[in-house]
Amino acid sequence: MPSLRDIRRRIRSIKSTAQITKAMQMVAAAKMRKAQQAALAGRPYAAAMNRMLAELLPTVTDFTHPLMEERPAGKRCVLLVSTDKGLCGALNSTLFREAIKFDPHQTVFIAAGRKAAQFLARARRTLLAEFSYKDNPQFAEARAISRFLQEGFLRGDFHRVDVLFMNFISTLVQRPELLPLLPLGEIRSVSADHTGADLGTELLKGATEFLFEPGAERVLGALLPHYINFRVYQVLLEAKASEHSARMVAMKNATENANQLVKDLTLQYNKLRQAGITKELLEIATAQMALS
Repeated sequence: MPSLRDIRRRIRSIKSTAQITKAMQMVAAAKMRKAQQAALAGRPYAAAMNRMLAELLPTVTDFTHPLMEERPAGKRCVLLVSTDKGLCGALNSTLFREAIKFDPHQTVFIAAGRKAAQFLARARRTLLAEFSYKDNPQFAEARAISRFLQEGFLRGDFHRVDVLFMNFISTLVQRPELLPLLPLGEIRSVSADHTGADLGTELLKGATEFLFEPGAERVLGALLPHYINFRVYQVLLEAKASEHSARMVAMKNATENANQLVKDLTLQYNKLRQAGITKELLEIATAQMALS
């Protein structure tokens, strides 16, 4: 049975840990609000661009682009987007369970985030490159990742590119999602946001013919790489919103568990202390009766 000194030492240690986790919870909450606002702000633009290309490409029947070429065979490239730090609950482990399902002989990986690179090294998967991105992802960081993917696809290093990341649903819910990136096949129209806003429909409503200046090939040839760049950028925003949300919830749970453990240990300490006092009183009473 632990002594009173041991219990006091454990209570002090757990209280110190609770203070640390509480501070981390507050920091994660502040970052979470900014990350969520950035992710939600980017969704309407991504949806509008998606709808615009969904309307434009079918009207240009003779347009071809190397990023749209379907290839029958080759390696598959997966961009695995994770976090740089831990202490975010089961976020990374859930993502890595999906990543381990890919065929190791037919799949190569690109890591965005330190945890993804460490996991791929432990799992002995082929890692082509590792990229890092800040807590506030910049478009230049997404463009560097996208350029690497596009160049590899155009060289024929892999026949398709997918992105595996944690999609932000809400503060309590983040889900792993596999997003096809290349080749650009049929671009489907999606909702602008979770509120049902339909920006793309308003943008192109009633349009039956489009005039391109200086020409369809030059306009779409410049638009498609930008479209891929922004899709990667939106993925980074969603991943950061998921990371900070998961970390805030994990630190909140850790703080609550620490406080509950302190209560349990305090109760145990008081019981042992009360038992010790009762024992001393009995010894005093017994000695007094022996003397009398």
